[in-house]
Amino acid sequence: MERKMYRALIFATILSATAIPVARAQVDLSTYADANGFLNVQKLTCAQLAGTWQGDADRLTAWYSGWYNGLARKHYMDIVKSKEAEHEIIVYCKANPGQLIIEAVAVVFKDMRAKLGIEMKP
Repeated sequence: MERKMYRALIFATILSATAIPVARAQVDLSTYADANGFLNVQKLTCAQLAGTWQGDADRLTAWYSGWYNGLARKHYMDIVKSKEAEHEIIVYCKANPGQLIIEAVAVVFKDMRAKLGIEMKP
């Protein structure tokens, strides 16, 4: 009987050790800044976006959105679409951690434009 209890205890220990989800610590966006406090937005990865605090991720995706809209000479903000784009970028980044954020933004914006029937001029 003692041997069965020992085996059950070993089994339970192994089972509980493998069932514990691995939690990833969130880090401040400033972790990725240079010595002067600047972020190289063309080098940040999706893993870095997904690994930062939600507020930092929100701020960063808003910045990228503004950058892209500025390049397109858009001067208006669609609050609903921007929130949707932010969410989609974060979801995309969690699924593609090795991708650069600027590439993820381009993919998400292209998909959103396609869904809305918006064609870009060359």
